[in-house]
Amino acid sequence: MAAQHVLAIDQGTTSTRAIVFDASGRPVASAQKELPQIFPRPGWVEHDPEEIWRATVEVCRGALERAKLDARRLAGIGITNQRETTVVWDRVTGKAVHNAIVWQDRRTADLCAALKKAGHEKLVSERTGLLLDPYFCGTKIAWILDNVGGARAAAEKGALAAGTIESFLLWRLTGGKVHASDATNASRTLLLDIRKGAWDDDLARMLGVPPAMLPQVVDCAGEFGAATTDILGAPVPVLGMAGDQQAATVGQACVKPGMVKATYGTGCFALLNTGTLALHSGHRLLTTIAYQLDGRRTYALEGSIFMAGAAVQWLRDGLRLIRQSAEIEAVAREAREGHGVYMVPAFVGLGAPYWDAEARGALLGLTRDTGPAEIAAATLDSVCYQTRDLVDAMRGDGAQIDELRVDGGMVVNDPLMQRLADTVGMPVERPRVIETTALGAAFLAGLTAGLWPSLESLAGTWALDRAFRPAEDAASRDRRYVGWQNAVRRVRSV
Repeated sequence: MAAQHVLAIDQGTTSTRAIVFDASGRPVASAQKELPQIFPRPGWVEHDPEEIWRATVEVCRGALERAKLDARRLAGIGITNQRETTVVWDRVTGKAVHNAIVWQDRRTADLCAALKKAGHEKLVSERTGLLLDPYFCGTKIAWILDNVGGARAAAEKGALAAGTIESFLLWRLTGGKVHASDATNASRTLLLDIRKGAWDDDLARMLGVPPAMLPQVVDCAGEFGAATTDILGAPVPVLGMAGDQQAATVGQACVKPGMVKATYGTGCFALLNTGTLALHSGHRLLTTIAYQLDGRRTYALEGSIFMAGAAVQWLRDGLRLIRQSAEIEAVAREAREGHGVYMVPAFVGLGAPYWDAEARGALLGLTRDTGPAEIAAATLDSVCYQTRDLVDAMRGDGAQIDELRVDGGMVVNDPLMQRLADTVGMPVERPRVIETTALGAAFLAGLTAGLWPSLESLAGTWALDRAFRPAEDAASRDRRYVGWQNAVRRVRSV
């Protein structure tokens, strides 16, 4: 009997998860483990690569056990990952030479500023679709080489490998046999020419990254090697890989130009499918590879928000305003109407469309009667306002957006989704399967395995759970948004 299940590894910023999907795209069983965050200094964020690897193995075994499924019954493995988080490791031992530097980390802000001052951002933008910002991988690799004793010399000799998390996991899963990165993750490094789909020697030289460190760039669906028998009890082929936001784009079946999705996890990321055109944004959105299949690239415009669910975690862990993230809805419900409080969650700077690495978070509009409810409501509102920032930027670039497909952990909050629809002024569509990041990884692996005939056929698997339609009048919506824009101006560094 042909294998009818796919194991999706979803290695995220705050947790590592594995989900078994069947051939209809339905989740059968899952396992999850929280990922500890490491904050060596203000603005620095790291993860332990060994903890990521241990958790990955643990949740894969756990998901198979809960599904009562033998690894031999798997058609393959799909991997999706927190993008831009960077690892450098020894090619012989497989051990990282330093903790993974997380996408939120801002330690390379000075290097990015120096490169901008030297006039390099135009070249970077033209070739990579990105901006010179600490968010991306290239300067993180350079930092590790320059700050870990002996690392640069070892890299020059070809002894070290670099990559994003999916590349590191693929290396470990295959016992060090395969060093590859899919095109979506590679497009987030500041090192890939996204039109050629190849590493760029000029950019590598500019950043001081030896090209020998870099993985082979591959499609998002293909045969990438097999997980060794000791991991799951049988060799299982790795057949799909994509960065988390691109995987969610596939999982949301946004496979036609003009379709847009927003994923609400640690941050929020909106991707607009632009087809075969790598459009340049006039509103500081990123141009990125949405997916690459059979060597053909589909592009997207992307807006990146660094703090969405992470702002709620701060209320929980930093202010201790709530005990569990799920409590925020009930607390926010008690907020006074028209409280006038704005939270700008620029804890690690601001992403699109501002790209201000030096901006810092603030609570504005506080009065003596401000309490936990108003702060909770302002935190949730900040997610909606930041989404409108991105939608307005996309429309400014000529996009016709009629509805917004949403996914991720935050979208189970019905009042928040209604507030989002009111703030952006258009329907917000939530699918039945909200874990579309893992679903996208499963779809990509399933395409290779033959479980689905084509990317377009995935559209038939997408099912609406609920559509939230705007109920607030435009004048009220715009008045609130002007208050947000004023708040953002107050925290900007420029």
